[in-house]
Amino acid sequence: MSYGVSAALQAAVFQHLAADADISAATGGAIYDAMPPGAVPDTYVTLGPEEVQDRSDISARGAEHRFTVSVVTDTAGFAKAKTIAGAIGDALDGPALTLSRGRLVSLNFTRAVARRGDNGAERRIDLTFRARVEDD
Repeated sequence: MSYGVSAALQAAVFQHLAADADISAATGGAIYDAMPPGAVPDTYVTLGPEEVQDRSDISARGAEHRFTVSVVTDTAGFAKAKTIAGAIGDALDGPALTLSRGRLVSLNFTRAVARRGDNGAERRIDLTFRARVEDD
């Protein structure tokens, strides 16, 4: 197994989302791979948890990464969060991401969960994606 491609995959996904005009406009550029200190904007996107499994074979070392991208907003209702989540799904629908290490074989949406936060005001949508990578 190779976990070595993980940082390169995260950086490529982050850069791809940050460069997307629709996502950037809808979030005011609030796209994080680590939450900033202090107050956060009313609406933001963050890269979240990741699970990785070995997918090496005789021809290459590889892994399957299942990672979460979350949309969080204090805006009433789910409309804004769903619009942003849709844009994220579109942006990550089979892009040709260039990684600084290894290569992306495939990237697919697998599921989404929309829910209210504990305080009832926050809306959150967690999108899960599956990426298959090979390490050089």
